[in-house]
Amino acid sequence: MAVTSTELVPPSSSHLTARTEGPSLELQLRAAPENVAGTQLLGTDEEEPNLQPTAISISKAKGAVVIMSASSMVFMNSILSGMLTVGLPTIAKDIRIPEGLMLWPVSVYGLTCGCTLLLSGSIADVIGSRKVFLTGCFLLSAFTLGCGLAKTAIQLIMFRAISGIAMSLCLPSAVSIITTAFPTGKRRNIAFACLGAAQPVGFSVGVALGGVLVDTIGWRYGYYLFTGINALFFLTAIWGVPADTRKTGQSTWKRLTYEIDWIGTVLISASLGLFSYTFAIMSAGPKSIVTPTNLALLILAVLLLPLFIFWINHREKANKPTLIPPSLFHSTPTHPHRTRNFSALCVSIFLTWAVFNAYQYFTTLYFQRLQHLSPLETSARFAPMIVAGALTNIATGLVVNRVPADILCVCAASASAIAPLLMAVARPGWSYWAAAFVATALIPVSADTLFTVANLVVTGIFPKKTHGLAGGVFNTLAQIGMAVGLAVMGVVSGAVSGTGDGSASEGNEGGAEYELALLKGYQATYWTSFAASVVIVALSWWGLKSIGKVGVKRD
Repeated sequence: MAVTSTELVPPSSSHLTARTEGPSLELQLRAAPENVAGTQLLGTDEEEPNLQPTAISISKAKGAVVIMSASSMVFMNSILSGMLTVGLPTIAKDIRIPEGLMLWPVSVYGLTCGCTLLLSGSIADVIGSRKVFLTGCFLLSAFTLGCGLAKTAIQLIMFRAISGIAMSLCLPSAVSIITTAFPTGKRRNIAFACLGAAQPVGFSVGVALGGVLVDTIGWRYGYYLFTGINALFFLTAIWGVPADTRKTGQSTWKRLTYEIDWIGTVLISASLGLFSYTFAIMSAGPKSIVTPTNLALLILAVLLLPLFIFWINHREKANKPTLIPPSLFHSTPTHPHRTRNFSALCVSIFLTWAVFNAYQYFTTLYFQRLQHLSPLETSARFAPMIVAGALTNIATGLVVNRVPADILCVCAASASAIAPLLMAVARPGWSYWAAAFVATALIPVSADTLFTVANLVVTGIFPKKTHGLAGGVFNTLAQIGMAVGLAVMGVVSGAVSGTGDGSASEGNEGGAEYELALLKGYQATYWTSFAASVVIVALSWWGLKSIGKVGVKRD
């Protein structure tokens, strides 16, 4: 479901106010009136126990088209992110990206996407998921072309930033499209597995394919090629995405004004944006943070967080739409461990995507700066990531309803934790097969598994009216984790190596001494990633040990 804003009402109230995605609440009540009497629809987890959406019944072929449409833009734009990562040294030379801005073309996409995800989901809740999804698809196609036409660093960064906002329109509405089209069970599990695969597998494909494009037709033509493919997926989505089952009526603008937490959105977006900006500045040299302007921005970012927490608590107590209702993290009599389950998943998702994104960025630099490989040779070394990611998602979709969630996530997180550990002890002179091959194959396992499990956990521990909101929180944390993780690792690398973010151009390289400094910086990021991976393993064991199997069809 799309990210929803829910107006919470005390259980005893006779006034019921809820907004649901997919088949409307009114349609669900008409479909099964015998289940309505005596059922609390708001304020409790024991709501609509037997209400299953029945408005959409699609064939397997149509279902495949829906899954492809929902996942396509996420997949294609993850490919573009991967291509940018592996081709960044070449792109930086062509359009003269300053060293202080080297991280921004990669990280700004996740930053803008994460900061606008919940808002986009709320808008989709009002005007319909199909409209929002198609709008995002169109904008992604247009600004993919813009990236290929960019002549300066600022233009590329701005086009990537707008692409991130466009992706925020697609992600929550894609979740809504899937939950509307498929009832709980195997087909929904597989659909979520495909959506979960779209980001990490797409990124891996982009890293592997990007080197080929950069070394052959050039990075600009790579963007032109993917613009055409995006346009084809956009046209397919126009035909394949089911129509919204809910009519918005003439009060749409009024609902957009009063049913969306605009102030909460501004507070959290400003805080996250300022945090990421200051970390990106620090990646060029940690001492830069002590300048008056940067220090003031960092302090402001810190102060906005408690203000946001105060605001959302105030909004929820006043029974007004809240961007992230604090009650989302509260346990209930029917789900006494929900606080632990949901909190552990949120932190795990943030750290998993931080590690995953930073690993690929710095491993790309490791191959090109220390082992002196071309973009084509670099991309070939990421091929195992594609195969491992695809196999992980297939396996997760098949076994997620047979294996307890804690065991599944602990095993996946433990496997991925080996990747940064291997690279932390590796040396540039080692054979690719000694460390990098195994690490590259293992790094996507946790991300691919966790996304699918998290989305299915939502359907098990939350009432239906909050499925989209909880899923939107997961997507937001993943995107912000990618941006913040990369910025933090850039600071770590620069602080240890003394060379900024470690991505200086070849003309500035200083021989063996310089490369040794880079190696120390990269190893520091891998050790930091390994520490974060150990935390993920612990959180998976502690946070999910009581949840059992997920994705099981319930009668």
